[in-house]
Amino acid sequence: MRSVARLLCSLALVTALALLAPLSGHAQSANGNGNGNPAPRMRFQEQVVMLPKAAIPSRIDLEATVFKPPGDGPFPLVVINHGKAPGRPAMQGRARFPAQSVEFLRRGYAVVLPMRQGFARSGGAYVGGSCDIETNGMIQADDVVATLDFMATQPYVDMERIVVIGQSHGGLTTMAFSTIGYPGVLGVVNFAGGLRNLNCPDWEERLVDAFASYGGLSRYPSLWVYGDNDSYWPVPLPGRMFNAFKARATGPAAKSRLVDVGEFGNDSHRVFSAREGIPVWLPEVGNFFRSLGLPFDAGT
Repeated sequence: MRSVARLLCSLALVTALALLAPLSGHAQSANGNGNGNPAPRMRFQEQVVMLPKAAIPSRIDLEATVFKPPGDGPFPLVVINHGKAPGRPAMQGRARFPAQSVEFLRRGYAVVLPMRQGFARSGGAYVGGSCDIETNGMIQADDVVATLDFMATQPYVDMERIVVIGQSHGGLTTMAFSTIGYPGVLGVVNFAGGLRNLNCPDWEERLVDAFASYGGLSRYPSLWVYGDNDSYWPVPLPGRMFNAFKARATGPAAKSRLVDVGEFGNDSHRVFSAREGIPVWLPEVGNFFRSLGLPFDAGT
C-alpha cells in the first residue's frame, strides 16, 4: 500500500507541474515549404499520466503523454503510437514527438502518446520475440483501446472525432487496431509501419501476410506513408505490404491510399520522427483529415 501511495503522490506532482508550467512549442511553417521559418509560438499543456489497462492476472498501468491545446474543448483527438528503439523496451524513453504533436495542437487537436506494455514506465512485459507478427500487432492494439477508454473520461475530448497514427512498430499497431470497431474513430495513418525479426528467416513474408489479414478486417480508411530508402523495409516491400492489405480491404478500408515520399535524407524510416520530415508528410495528412470531414487549418 505504501508503494501505491508513493506512486500516486508522484503522479500527482508530475501532473501538477505540467499544468502549472505549460510548454512553448515551435511549429513548422504551416505551408510546409521547409524553409525553416518557425510558425508563431503557441501555449499548450503537457501531462504525464498512468492510465489503466485491464490485464490478467491484474490491472497494469501504461505511461502516456497528453498534450492539450488552450481552451476547454471539446477537441478532436489524435493518438500517436511510437516505434521500438534498439535495446530493452523498458529503457526506451517516453515518446513525445513535440514538433509533430504541435502541428496537431495548432489545428485544435488534443494529442495522446501512450507507451505500450513493457515500454518505458508502462507496466507488464513487452510482447515480442515471436515470428507471429500478426498476433504481436493485435496484442499491441489492446493498449490503444485502453488509451481511448481513458481519454473518453476527459471532458475536453471529443470522442466522436478520433484519428489514430503510428510510426514503425506503432504503424503495425495502428493497422492492427484498424480491425477493431471503436466508436468515434474516423481513420488511421501508418508511417513506415512494420515489425522486423531477423531471427525469423521469412519475416518479410510474415509481415506481408499480417497486413493482408488486417486488410480483410480493417474498418477505417487509412493513409500509408513510406519512402524508397527505408533502412527497415527495402523496396519493393512497402508496396507489397500495402497491396496485400488493399486486396482484401472492403468498405471504408478500401479507400486506403499509399504515399511514396521517395528518398528522405539517409533513411525514409525517419520521415515522421525527424523534424525535417514535417513539410513532407503534413500536406498529405492534412488532405486525409479533410477527406474524413475533419478540420485542418492552423491557428496562430
